[in-house]
Amino acid sequence: MKYMATYDVMESARNTNEWLGASARAFASYPIFALSMNPFLPLMAAWGEVAERSFARMMVKPDWGIRSIVGPDGQDHIIDVKTVVEKPFGNLIQFFVRRRAPMARKILLVAPMSGHYATLMRSTVASLLPDADVFVTDWHNARDIPMSEGKFDVEDYTLYLVEFMRALGPDTHVIAVCQPAPLTLAAVAYLAEEDPEAQPRSMTLIGGPIDPDAAATEVTDFGRRVTMGQLEHLAIQRVGFRHKGAGRLVYPGLLQLAGFMSMNADRHSKAFAEQILRVVQGEAGDHDAHNRFYDEYLAVMDMTAEFYLTTVERIFKNREVARNVFTVGGKRVDIGKITKVAVKTVEGANDDISAPGQCVAALKLLTGVPETKKTSHLEPGAGHYGIFAGKSWRLNIRPLVLAFIDANSGRPRPQKAVPIKLASSN
Repeated sequence: MKYMATYDVMESARNTNEWLGASARAFASYPIFALSMNPFLPLMAAWGEVAERSFARMMVKPDWGIRSIVGPDGQDHIIDVKTVVEKPFGNLIQFFVRRRAPMARKILLVAPMSGHYATLMRSTVASLLPDADVFVTDWHNARDIPMSEGKFDVEDYTLYLVEFMRALGPDTHVIAVCQPAPLTLAAVAYLAEEDPEAQPRSMTLIGGPIDPDAAATEVTDFGRRVTMGQLEHLAIQRVGFRHKGAGRLVYPGLLQLAGFMSMNADRHSKAFAEQILRVVQGEAGDHDAHNRFYDEYLAVMDMTAEFYLTTVERIFKNREVARNVFTVGGKRVDIGKITKVAVKTVEGANDDISAPGQCVAALKLLTGVPETKKTSHLEPGAGHYGIFAGKSWRLNIRPLVLAFIDANSGRPRPQKAVPIKLASSN
């Protein structure tokens, strides 16, 4: 009950700040106040508008916002988001392009479960859609999953990926971004031993902590300093009464967001102060650069406690994947069993989350894969976000990944990648 009360206190604080923002905006926007020359009133209304929107976004799952793409024929093709495999803790979804034949490239994009929704990968999905059939792991918010559905830890996550790969078949090319990279590697190794015919043709690992000790970051330093007992005491709470998952132990999204914001507090404070001034001056818009970024950044989701704690303990502290001793259901998953899957690693030279060296460590573990089917890329000047969704991804990394997929497709080279042209997206 103690931790449930803490969860509800935190939610009450968020709710109160949203209400204060709405109240300030409404009060200061009374028409009669327009006759006043007091500059405080428009400033108060602007603060209220920004505060209300910001605190409201923390409870909302963003929309994918990918409505259509422009095909090589010059016509708009409507995008439908379809569920391929439905599971309690996450679905496999497809971005189905109407009036388009199946593409030569079939990509499974494994999105992180690290505090934000899979929609964080929106621009990555949009950039791949013109040239491939795209499937994405759409993880659910733990606060909305009843306790009757049981636990969800790193082994369950791995088995979800195994099921998704089986559903898509052996012509799939997997791209795993950040957190899921080590578990994707484990899932493919699991298939190599249990169901070899279901393995994907290629696997691209982008900025993932395969071996966290290969290069130190604030994330790895924190993992070494804190004990598991301290982490459980500080980070884990029970979902409050408002949600379907009431009573479930989670690492709350709001607590994660507080950590995210504190890492760059000065930058965020400046961004919100500047946005308030833009609202006062009438220069802000519903989808301006600030709102586009923070609508996604502030939308956080709870992770199950067992997933968060086993990730820290088994992936970061014990380095089970890095040491090739990871187990699923008590059975060791041997990465050396992978023999026919081509593997590419991508790292950013300025990545401060998964520093260079952590992801490329996967290639040393793949002792059964010929050297001709292993490759790596280090993107100069790129940070963590840039290697999968920023300028570096768009201009350099995406073409390299598509070329890597084509080279390992097992069929004649597919159509040349066309320039990205989106008809509508958030």
